Amino acid sequence: MTTTEIFDLLVSQFGSEKIVAINTEAIDPWIEVAPAAIHEVAQFLKSDERLILHHLNNLTAVDYFQPDPKKAAKFGHDPHLELVYHLSSYDLRHSLVVKVKLPRWQNDVEGDIPEIDSVADVWAIADWHEREAYDLMGIKFGGHPNLRRILCPEDWVGHPLRKDYEFPLEYHGIRGK
Repeated sequence: MTTTEIFDLLVSQFGSEKIVAINTEAIDPWIEVAPAAIHEVAQFLKSDERLILHHLNNLTAVDYFQPDPKKAAKFGHDPHLELVYHLSSYDLRHSLVVKVKLPRWQNDVEGDIPEIDSVADVWAIADWHEREAYDLMGIKFGGHPNLRRILCPEDWVGHPLRKDYEFPLEYHGIRGK
């Protein structure tokens, strides 16, 4: 199935409140899903016999933030985080990119990281991918079986791939900058 055909199927199944947008002009066309709907949409994408998207190739996060106020006006995006899910079906030989937009901070409270439902019970490999997104980008995954840091030490402060992250001057007596 093409991305457009999958989009039409998802809109008919879930409605336009949950299946937010489609972009077919991108190099990797994608479908945007509302954050609150990701778990149920993921289950459908994996189990529906027309899709059988049983493989999560990658789950990553992107920070759309321009820390330089002079460049922010030309940036062209409201500050937000995006989760990107790359899915494929070996049986049906098609793939899909799903995106979910999240606020940079939960309820616009700086330092309070956003939360979304985990899909680790849908695709087991999401366990590790979600831990990486939590550790490096600061996204909580509700219902995750083991949400803890995977690359940084447990006592590390902050999420180092956020564009506004400030590297510590010192960590346990070791000079950072």
